[in-house]
Amino acid sequence: MSDTVKRNNFIEDIIDEDLENGLEKEKIRFRFPPEPNGFLHIGHASAICLNFGLGEKYGQPVNLRFDDTNPAKEEAKFVDAIKNDVEWLGYKWDNLCYASDYFQQLYDWAVQLIKDGKAYVDSQSSATIAEQKGTPTEPGVDSLYRNRSVEENLELFEGMKNGKYGESEHVLRAKIDMKSTNMLMRDPIMYRVVDRAHHRTGTDWKIYPMYDWTHGESDYIEQITHSFCTLEFLPHRELYNWFLDQLVDPNKIRPKQREFARRNVSHTVTSKRKLQQLVEQGVVNGWDDPRMTTISGLRRRGYTADAIKNFAESVGIARRENLVDMNHLEFHLREDLNKKADRVMCVLDPVKLVITNYPDGQTEMLEAENSQEDESRGYREVPFSKVLYIEREDFKESANKKYFRLSIGKEVRLKNAYIIKGESCVKDADGNIAEIHATYDPDSKSGSGTEASMRRVKGTLHWVSKEHAVPVEVRLYDRLFTVPSPDTDKEKDFMEFVNKDSLETITAMAEPAMKNLKVGETVQFQRLGYFCVDPDTTADHMVFNRTVTLRDTWAKVENAD
Repeated sequence: MSDTVKRNNFIEDIIDEDLENGLEKEKIRFRFPPEPNGFLHIGHASAICLNFGLGEKYGQPVNLRFDDTNPAKEEAKFVDAIKNDVEWLGYKWDNLCYASDYFQQLYDWAVQLIKDGKAYVDSQSSATIAEQKGTPTEPGVDSLYRNRSVEENLELFEGMKNGKYGESEHVLRAKIDMKSTNMLMRDPIMYRVVDRAHHRTGTDWKIYPMYDWTHGESDYIEQITHSFCTLEFLPHRELYNWFLDQLVDPNKIRPKQREFARRNVSHTVTSKRKLQQLVEQGVVNGWDDPRMTTISGLRRRGYTADAIKNFAESVGIARRENLVDMNHLEFHLREDLNKKADRVMCVLDPVKLVITNYPDGQTEMLEAENSQEDESRGYREVPFSKVLYIEREDFKESANKKYFRLSIGKEVRLKNAYIIKGESCVKDADGNIAEIHATYDPDSKSGSGTEASMRRVKGTLHWVSKEHAVPVEVRLYDRLFTVPSPDTDKEKDFMEFVNKDSLETITAMAEPAMKNLKVGETVQFQRLGYFCVDPDTTADHMVFNRTVTLRDTWAKVENAD
């Protein structure tokens, strides 16, 4: 096979095998089924790309279904955020579905299981039920209520539905096998009483179905052919199939559950509980904090949908879990932004540069390309004057031959402008450089075509005219955790690995053209990295988030360790 031909992953092999065995392509249907109890993260993004990507490959529909069976944790705002995330990634769902759409059907089927002697109401405490389930090496013990009559079970179950009982009085359990080697098959709970208003059904229901009962039957109702989930649901497959065995019409499609490995990204956590802990304890400023790997956080930081999709495709689908280095995600981000982001000049740590032989009071407009890769992106004008700002780290009073930035007696080129030569510097009372003096070669203007303009110097610096500089707030975001796997150490809490230096806020000096940028736009600060306009921006105060540096700075740190 040619290297240019994309190979199938094992999930596509499963689908292709089903097609070879008689499944009609027109009947293929997929779904993405999030629970609306939080914001989606990078792991969910991979699952979105998988399911909707399969839909695109096979030309078949994909449902977006909300598994909304826990009113204590689910909210309409999470539904809206998830829909926004899926659309932002560039996908369109076929049917917008909710598990709550099927509450009546699920209840009716549960009643049928009771009538068939395959479900019963248990009136024991949750602690007793858990104790009776046994252990992986010891069989469970039958409930005292396992052999209740059908009539009593129906009466109790209807009473649960009508709000006659409290939350801990009764549950409905499937009657399967308390000696099964799979503990999930030991009479699992199907319904519990929850006295909370639901975000869609209000107070119509007092009982809510459990995930294992709901999920497979929802797949069946929607006629999903392939139900893909992560590896932790592999033990659930037997129960998924058992429930289907009791109800499936042989003339309808029977869903097939198959599992794939999570894509865990280094220096992150993806547990919703842990993400919520970060928010509630004020470690981050909300679910869309640019340090969070929620899709909304990544979007606010300046990530692109294409970068995330390219990352997901490059990592592929695996049967075994592995840890993907954050560098891999950032590589795809840089690759995408390099094609799309305009170049601008901004000085993060400014120090004043005075060109002593430049005319006092003169300002000239220099032409600067918006992209070095794409001429069609055009040019902009940048003001140049006698007094500029450059980066403090771009000057040393004295330096060796390997230092190619500005120093006394050395020449550098100012980007899109002139060649200058360091002459002297002024220091403050603490010995810090307060002002740099240099001279310029008037004939060395970039693009002028003169012999002097063609002269080669080893260093090129970005700069901003002091008179025209726009002060902007820049938030320098870094990785939220100091170690690759913060939540795998059994002896330490993941919060101990929070990077206390994950955010530094500074005032930088930007060229005036940046005032025209809109919220969400990402640009490259030349020589520094990619930065995105934050929603906190106002007409009088621009805020930029560092999306990613131009080069990987963490590899050096970790290799040094």
